[in-house]
Amino acid sequence: MATYDSLFDTLGLRDWCDAGSSSAPMSMADLIGQAGGAEPEGSIWQLPFPSMDALNDACPAFPQSREVTRGLEDGFLSIKDSLSFVLDPLTQPLSWALEGALWLFDTTPWWIMIPLLLLVVQLVTRSAALVVFVAACLGFLAFIDYYSYAMDTLAIIFVCAFICVLLGVPIGIAMSRSDGFQRAAIPILDMLQTLPTFVYLIPLIFLFSVTEPKLYGIAIILYAIVPVIRLTNLGIRLVDKQVIEAADAFGMTARQKLWEVQIPLALPNIMAGVNQTIMMSLAMVVIASLVSAPGLGVLVLRGIRNLELGVGLVSGLGIVLLAVILDRTTKAALARVNSTHQM
Repeated sequence: MATYDSLFDTLGLRDWCDAGSSSAPMSMADLIGQAGGAEPEGSIWQLPFPSMDALNDACPAFPQSREVTRGLEDGFLSIKDSLSFVLDPLTQPLSWALEGALWLFDTTPWWIMIPLLLLVVQLVTRSAALVVFVAACLGFLAFIDYYSYAMDTLAIIFVCAFICVLLGVPIGIAMSRSDGFQRAAIPILDMLQTLPTFVYLIPLIFLFSVTEPKLYGIAIILYAIVPVIRLTNLGIRLVDKQVIEAADAFGMTARQKLWEVQIPLALPNIMAGVNQTIMMSLAMVVIASLVSAPGLGVLVLRGIRNLELGVGLVSGLGIVLLAVILDRTTKAALARVNSTHQM
């Protein structure tokens, strides 16, 4: 006798329960329970919560929890073709951008690519010590034959981080100018920021082919875009009201106030958001190796699958070095921006 048999008997639903049965597949726990025989009645301390499965034990016509998840699967699969028809052309440029960046970073000789990267670091940071550090890290990765993997990882990060900034800054500006839009966007940003990284990949695998770069590109962008949106919104909202009043007194238009007052004063916060977006892009690139994303994440996955301890540790060290390079470079650029505003 199930725990909640008396509940359905009291409500007069026994005939309905006996007439129907749930169509959900039997769970592993139920199979084990059947193999082991009936469970003895427990005390009040073992009283199960009246969940869907517990009620189904007493009334076979009552739906099981598996039917909820199966309904979600069926609903998604029913609109899959329509979503793919709409999203495929919209996201195809992302595949082209990722393929182009990977081709560029892979085919450019190391004696051109490494000096070019060092030049970018020098122009952004104006720090000779940091340039030497970056050169040492890239030289180490090249010396142990991990250079091509590191370049693939950098190519993906550059493309995805650039798109995050390109989309995130305008969204943050729109949030700062509209309280209603901010209230609507914050729950979405909270969901994107708290959703487990692996969950991003599940619907995308059904929508796109695993061989398409846009599959992991979309996952990286969705995961990494949140900080630049939040900090752009915060930075503009923190601009001193007296400065805005002075701009109004000078007769500035809304566009002039945005480009000549608000964005320059909010730039330190925006740059901090860019830094966090780059770091989160790097973190997601490793996870995206599960769906054919190239780079150092492939070696990490290989170390896990084949129990190759050395490969996993060295590739992990390579990811750490790239993270330090990107973090130090963006923070040095942020320090330059801050010092410019303090002068």
